[in-house]
Amino acid sequence: MLIGETVNVAFGAIRANKLRSFLTMLGIIIGIAAVITMVALGEGAQRTVEARLSTLGSNVLTIRPGAAFFGGVDRGENRMLPSDAQALIDAGSPAILAASPEMQRRQQVSFGRGNGNIQIMGVWPQYFSIQNFRILDGRLFTEGEERGRRRVAVLGMRALERLQVEDARKLIAQNIYIRGIPFEVVGVLAEKGEQGFMNPDESIYIPASTAQFRVFGSDRVNSIHVQATGEAEMDRAISAIDRVLRREHRLRPGQASDFNVRNQATLLETLGETTKTFTYLLAGIAFISLVVGGIGIMNIMLVSVTERTREIGVRKALGARRRDIMLQFLVEALVLCISGGAVGVATGILGARLVQQAMQWDTAVAPAAVVVALGFSAAVGLFFGIWPARRAARLDPITALRYE
Repeated sequence: MLIGETVNVAFGAIRANKLRSFLTMLGIIIGIAAVITMVALGEGAQRTVEARLSTLGSNVLTIRPGAAFFGGVDRGENRMLPSDAQALIDAGSPAILAASPEMQRRQQVSFGRGNGNIQIMGVWPQYFSIQNFRILDGRLFTEGEERGRRRVAVLGMRALERLQVEDARKLIAQNIYIRGIPFEVVGVLAEKGEQGFMNPDESIYIPASTAQFRVFGSDRVNSIHVQATGEAEMDRAISAIDRVLRREHRLRPGQASDFNVRNQATLLETLGETTKTFTYLLAGIAFISLVVGGIGIMNIMLVSVTERTREIGVRKALGARRRDIMLQFLVEALVLCISGGAVGVATGILGARLVQQAMQWDTAVAPAAVVVALGFSAAVGLFFGIWPARRAARLDPITALRYE
């Protein structure tokens, strides 16, 4: 038999049993769709992590006070002061580009009819460049306003909603009231998005000196953010921070540090690796359904061989060789798997988009995942189609012709 004729016979057998062919492909369709959807969710999560990493800055370090223990009892956190941040700048380390303290409290804020309990952040002007903030309207407060303890504020986008303000421009040069103290709004930040357990868009930023002396009445710093001169300088920056702060806190050699340094990039990279692991896990579970679908195809092909035993006998009696019969059944298995794979890819892409719209999750269909899924479906067709094809090819023509 010619190859073209063999392929036509295989397609004819599939068309003759449309419902059974569809039910046979269903396992492959579900498996491929599950793989595409799961990988799309994992890829979307990975890109979200990378986007957060770019907004945080890959060379930012966060210093937090450590817990203070006396006699084995936790007595609360050690104190960190704005002078610690200034000491890091004054040290003149080539690995440190900028630093800013961060003081935060929740305070009652009002503007017109709107009011809410909003996070107030006392920072230096350098904080905005360290954290990659962009200004949407107005301007950022200056070094002079920081030193002069001026009552000025820069608002995150979501803070506007809490104050029932829709247009950011209407708030510029207006006064908001923090604990009843008037603050002039000088700028509004562009939306940045959630970062871990905190959303910077919901905060209001004021000069650290103003927060210390006019609002909080405390010089306690929650954290210090340090920007290294580059990713390659991170280790040198950490060493400089450790050396300077231990000197400032008068810690003796061998004494444990009363602060800890966190690398935000490392935390997000760890989150990314975790996300990737779960993606592989979910994709692995989805691949199991592909194997189950392949077993279903093998079962149906074995049934098909039994049903078409006389047909096989006639073809062999007319001169068909073993490889012709084997090719015919292999083509049937391949067509079933590849067709199911194509439908599964379309279903998976549609499923990923529906999940994105319904759950507001980021998804991204990787072309490599589509190619691998189709290749795997073809491999499943070959693997599970070989045994039925060999069984058909080995049938004795005389026995096949006498089969009822």
